[in-house]
Amino acid sequence: VQLQASGGGLVQAGGSLRLSCAASGRTFSSYNMGWFRQAPGKEREFVAVVRRSSSTTYYTDSVKGRFTISRDNAKNAVYLQMNSLEPEDTAVYYCAAYSGDYYATERILRDGNRYQYWGQGTLVTVSS
Repeated sequence: VQLQASGGGLVQAGGSLRLSCAASGRTFSSYNMGWFRQAPGKEREFVAVVRRSSSTTYYTDSVKGRFTISRDNAKNAVYLQMNSLEPEDTAVYYCAAYSGDYYATERILRDGNRYQYWGQGTLVTVSS
């Protein structure tokens, strides 16, 4: 599967952005889809993931209540709605697809090293 992330940009603190990730292929619904980010000088970190069925989502603590991940299997797309943005959210955001164990645990889904496919990233800059 090929992934194309978009929607990044420059926004003031407190503002909102919606990231999109378009996937190619006819098996999109079989992937758990995640968003990760990497800030300048920092390691990549998990942001959110939505399971294949769309019924279960997980978030890193720092974005809970502010970010919402969703997917539309009919459109082969996953989204990340980001509200109340903070300067600390500044990073390149990547979408990724996990095609491993159907019953992968939350711990596994938070581990970017487990994902098989990655998009090219989209830059989000939040000014104070």
